[in-house]
Amino acid sequence: MSHGKSSQGMLLDLEVTVVNDVYSIKKIEDILSGNSYAGRGIVMGRSRNGRYAVGAYFIMGRSENSRNRVFTVRGGDLYTEPYDPSKVEDPTLIIYAASRTCGEHLIITNGDQTDTVYAEITAGGTFESALARREFEPDAPNFTPRISGMITFSNGDFSYEMSILKSADASGTACSRYHYSYPAIPGLGHFIHTYEHDGNPLPSFCGEPKRVAIPDGIDEFTDSVWNALDTDNRISLFVRYTDADSGYTDYRVINKNLK
Repeated sequence: MSHGKSSQGMLLDLEVTVVNDVYSIKKIEDILSGNSYAGRGIVMGRSRNGRYAVGAYFIMGRSENSRNRVFTVRGGDLYTEPYDPSKVEDPTLIIYAASRTCGEHLIITNGDQTDTVYAEITAGGTFESALARREFEPDAPNFTPRISGMITFSNGDFSYEMSILKSADASGTACSRYHYSYPAIPGLGHFIHTYEHDGNPLPSFCGEPKRVAIPDGIDEFTDSVWNALDTDNRISLFVRYTDADSGYTDYRVINKNLK
């Protein structure tokens, strides 16, 4: 007498496994560890205790031009700047405002689309409408994706959006646009980065933003991200925790070139 499962039973088990995987939350260090080149990355979410809106941004680099950078905070906004101005080869895609505050919105991106979103929001537009006017970076053959995120505060609470604009083909003839909108759930964040891993050309990020755990402590989260980034290629990290109720903001910046 057979005690094996029917094909229907095995299918149900498979469906449960897939559902559980879709809703699983990973530590960001488990995603980053072993990946020598994730490129640039954005994390947004809510701390486990529900108190903080969390935004983070890191940059990595392989070339001397990319590695010659530091993060600087001025007036509450984040900028990439050259560490040694005399060694800058081309500032076009590496020097920009990475994070700006616009009213009740916190914008974080991996390029000058930060200013595009800021201008659009100021004019009464939306995060999505702003990015409809932009596309991936013109750095063939990589066609680096533009990744962006925005946290919106309202009545002591918040939500957040994320976006990735990437080439629709290997020749850069068209742009695929992906927009994601998330409720702020305690302990949950979403992580998007430019490249799947190292390569020539660099393979663009695939799939939806990854679900990651967001701890209550800013130092714990900062250390977990920085220590998980490849030591040769990591450059700078910015982490910001904002109390959704009071608006109090705390942030951390780590620059490899200044350590």
